[in-house]
Amino acid sequence: MTQPMTALAPAPYPITAGAPCDPRKMDLTSLARRALAESRRFYRHEEYDSRYAYELFRRALVERDDTAWALIFEQYTPLVEHWVRRTGAFTVSGETSDFFVSAAFTRFWRAIPAERFSSFPTLASLLNYLRRCATCVVIDSARARSYADLLPEEAVNWNQQRMAYADEEATEQVSREEFWQLVDGLLTNEAERVIVRCSYLLGMKPGEILAEWGRLFSCIEEVYTIKRGILSRLRKSPELRGLY
Repeated sequence: MTQPMTALAPAPYPITAGAPCDPRKMDLTSLARRALAESRRFYRHEEYDSRYAYELFRRALVERDDTAWALIFEQYTPLVEHWVRRTGAFTVSGETSDFFVSAAFTRFWRAIPAERFSSFPTLASLLNYLRRCATCVVIDSARARSYADLLPEEAVNWNQQRMAYADEEATEQVSREEFWQLVDGLLTNEAERVIVRCSYLLGMKPGEILAEWGRLFSCIEEVYTIKRGILSRLRKSPELRGLY
């Protein structure tokens, strides 16, 4: 398995010693092989040339070359999985890393049509955006799971049916934002807001919340008690029921 890339050198990138080939003139198989070789040089902290990987992305995203995209998916899957697993919300998301890897690549592909590719002038900018996609799909999934946990039961059932037929992601986003605004308005103090934010948005466990916010809680039992009280109150809330 390829070692995850944890940092990227700023552009412009150093060129590998020797007589470099023009990436745009290379056949796809040779290009992918050279891109992988240069990535391995990067992992060994040697001078490397990012133009080959960048050209591979260009063919996939600008020319919409399916084979180039498959090669990118194969080469960068270990890196994306590394990012997914490092996202704090992964442990409470209820999904596998394979699910999120596919979701991250799909989000990345859809977000960069040919006409937008020029907005990413370096390999570093492309990979930073791919990393953002990996983080976002995990957080979105964890939020969706927590969103359902906090709703009244009949609202959850109705919302799941509605979402099954929703065609616009914007509709879901607006609904989520309104929901979290209502939840925040029903919380009474800093301790409750910390518990909701840390539990349902950051995926932290009660012990982690106590360790981070010890000034607000006397013991872990208090964290559990406040959390149970919040859930009971929100599930009975007429405001949340009225939202649906």
